[in-house]
This record gives sequence, C-alpha cells and structure tokens, in this order.
Amino acid sequence: MTEIILKGRTIPLLYTTYEMLKIQEEIAPIGKFQYMLYGKNPDDEKDGSLYGGPEQLNAVAKLVRILGNAGLEESGEAPDLTDKKVLRMIRPAEIMKVINACAEEIGKGVASEIPETKDDGPVDVTLEQMKKKETKES
Repeated sequence: MTEIILKGRTIPLLYTTYEMLKIQEEIAPIGKFQYMLYGKNPDDEKDGSLYGGPEQLNAVAKLVRILGNAGLEESGEAPDLTDKKVLRMIRPAEIMKVINACAEEIGKGVASEIPETKDDGPVDVTLEQMKKKETKES
C-alpha cells in the first residue's frame, strides 16, 4: 500500500475493485475522473485551468477519503476520514503530492504485465493511459 502523511498522520491508501466502484459512483467515470483529478479540461488536455477549482478539490478530497478509509480499514484502524477532514489536512502546496500518491496506488491496483506489443497478449488499457500521461508530464 502507498502511504501519505497528512498533518503528521500516516494514511495508507488502498485501491481495489471496490474502491474503483466507489470512485465511479461518487466522483466520475474513470475516463472523466483522470481529468478532474489533475484539473484538466477534458476537451483540451493542455488546458489546466481547472486546477485548484472546486470540482478538482472535491475530487481530490473524495479520492483520498475513499482510498484512505480503505487503507485504514485494511490496516485495522477506524476508517474515520471525511471530505472536510481530508481537505483540512492538505496544505495547498501538497495537493500534487497527494494526487501523485493516489495515482501511484491506483497504478498498483490496475497493474498487470504489459507485453511489448499488442500481439503478445492482453493489454491493460488503463495502465497504458496512465503511463502515457506520466511520460507527457515528465
């Protein structure tokens, strides 16, 4: 499990199929969710004008709550995170760090071995998209 530290509290993050469902129910379908998380305009990937806006911050809060409560529960701790508590624990300068930790955990959850070419077998499309996005941002 990936961990984040918010206001001195270590919060383990966990992403399984259950959390995938909760993200889609509470935030957005996975395709739209990726844009929301990074504050990008879904119609123009280069437009980051939504970063720091209410939709993005609410998505970050819900994501940390969902993944964090799953990790806390799995670790035998009380899943006591709320959206408000999460946002109060994140300093504005830490937003990207938190997003990256969540993306890392999601990457672990969807990870599968990707063959060199599509002819070699099944391909994890979500993981490929995440890797492309990471490469573009680097």
